[in-house]
Amino acid sequence: MTDIKELLLSRIRDVADYPEPGVMFKDITPLLADPAAFTALTDALAEIAAHTDATKIVGLEARGFILGAPVAVRAGIGFIPVRKAGKLPGATLSQAYDLEYGSAEIEVHAEDLTAGDRVLVIDDVLATGGTAEASIELIRRAGAEVAGLAILMELGFLGGRARLEPSLAGAPLEALLVV
Repeated sequence: MTDIKELLLSRIRDVADYPEPGVMFKDITPLLADPAAFTALTDALAEIAAHTDATKIVGLEARGFILGAPVAVRAGIGFIPVRKAGKLPGATLSQAYDLEYGSAEIEVHAEDLTAGDRVLVIDDVLATGGTAEASIELIRRAGAEVAGLAILMELGFLGGRARLEPSLAGAPLEALLVV
């Protein structure tokens, strides 16, 4: 696991003062551009999906789409996008939440998750946990079970894990990298 961590870390670029002064943005586009690193990441997340007995992957907009879709294909299970409000046609469930720069709302198609689904949430970064917490609430409101949360990188200093542990109710939170 040390080799994969080194590979992933070596492909993540720091961008100072983005999206606002004082923030150090973790840019994963170099990782996505490297087929070996992207494959290693996909394989590691697909392994987590297998260990959690997930039947569906929820990818959080937008980088969770990029990570979650190939994981779902590799794991042989369905992929469900959780989008910003107003981006999905048809009947949706929505959830408002607070995040580090303000507030937002996410949605999922109401019929995409049902009782009996075990859902693994995938995203790139866990910061304060607002988006992940809202997605967990959406999954439960749809009648599905949360199998866990898998992320590429946890920004430990922002306290997202502590915020999410009550919401996860014992489901695992797996971070491939903690910075």
